[in-house]
Amino acid sequence: MNKDTRFFGLDVHKETIAVAVAEPTGEVRSLGTIPNNAEAVAKLVKKQGDRETLSFCYEAGPTGYVLYWQLVRLGVSCVVIAPTLIPVKASDRVKTDRRDAEKLARCFRAGDLTPVWVPTAAHEALRDLVRAREAAKKDQRRARQRLLKFLLRRGVSTPPKMRLWTEKHREWVWTLTFELAPQQATFTDYASEVDHARDRVLRLEKAIDAAIATVPASMRAVIEALQSMRGVSQLTAATIVAEVGELSRFEHPRQLMGYSGAVPSEHSSGGATKRGGITKTGNDHLRRVLVESAWAYRHRPRVIGKLRKRQEGANDTVKAIAWKAQERLCDRYRKLLTKGTMQQKVVMAVAREMLGFIWAIGVEVERSEAKKISTIATVSAA
Repeated sequence: MNKDTRFFGLDVHKETIAVAVAEPTGEVRSLGTIPNNAEAVAKLVKKQGDRETLSFCYEAGPTGYVLYWQLVRLGVSCVVIAPTLIPVKASDRVKTDRRDAEKLARCFRAGDLTPVWVPTAAHEALRDLVRAREAAKKDQRRARQRLLKFLLRRGVSTPPKMRLWTEKHREWVWTLTFELAPQQATFTDYASEVDHARDRVLRLEKAIDAAIATVPASMRAVIEALQSMRGVSQLTAATIVAEVGELSRFEHPRQLMGYSGAVPSEHSSGGATKRGGITKTGNDHLRRVLVESAWAYRHRPRVIGKLRKRQEGANDTVKAIAWKAQERLCDRYRKLLTKGTMQQKVVMAVAREMLGFIWAIGVEVERSEAKKISTIATVSAA
């Protein structure tokens, strides 16, 4: 940023954008409210003069990154701000769009705002699809629970040794009938919803498989490499890449751990140090898949079955990191459990350490892919 840079704060809503500017001279003033559309944004930028001296910011929120890409295409600098990290005065009890925009502009000029990572179009598309599948799984669990509770109220029990939600179980469910018409109608609706939820999940999983095949080569390489780790399926790897983006943007794995919200909270003062539960202030989608994967490390280290198949084609460095993760995390799990640590806390500790190995694999693959691209560009230029 040069000394002539003008800092703009945008308070973005569905229909409107409140605009304020912090001038190089120190003045902070409101520029009013404009409609939230491409034409109005382009007109705003055009009226401000030299685009090289303009820098915009707005809070991350439900409007997504559409405005960010509009401003970037117009040739001006823009950052998206983490709303939870904006400084707040305890005495401030007045909140309006104009004041919010002015506050953003003022804090932006002072350097007090924290930007968030803006996903590429490929990352955002994959993330939307992965989250749609996650929502479908939640709906499926609710539909299954409703059906089971209905059958329990009617005194209907699943036959012994029959596993729930297998094809055999589904066929058995549809053989049930009830004497009263309202009960039969209720059962039919619940059972149909279970089938609909199953079909929806399968459809989305097929769409994810197709999407992974079409993402940029560097993304696909990281997704494939992460599957060399125990407990990390293709869906889990795709979720990690979609939620985190480029793993090499984190300089150290501790930063990635903090991003996940899986690090312990701390309140220390003077000579007293007090640590509490995990912060949960990071990406909960990432944290969920990590915890699910961490349970796999309760078993002794080995490479068999699906894991061996997933490691086919992986380079030796990636497989070495994955094996080191197995030895380290399995040992960590057992030691913590032996000390009497609650199992849920043990799993969270393992999940947190998993991120270190995930970061190592991601950085290794991304650097390797970058070298390939550089080599191809050099050969083409020659």
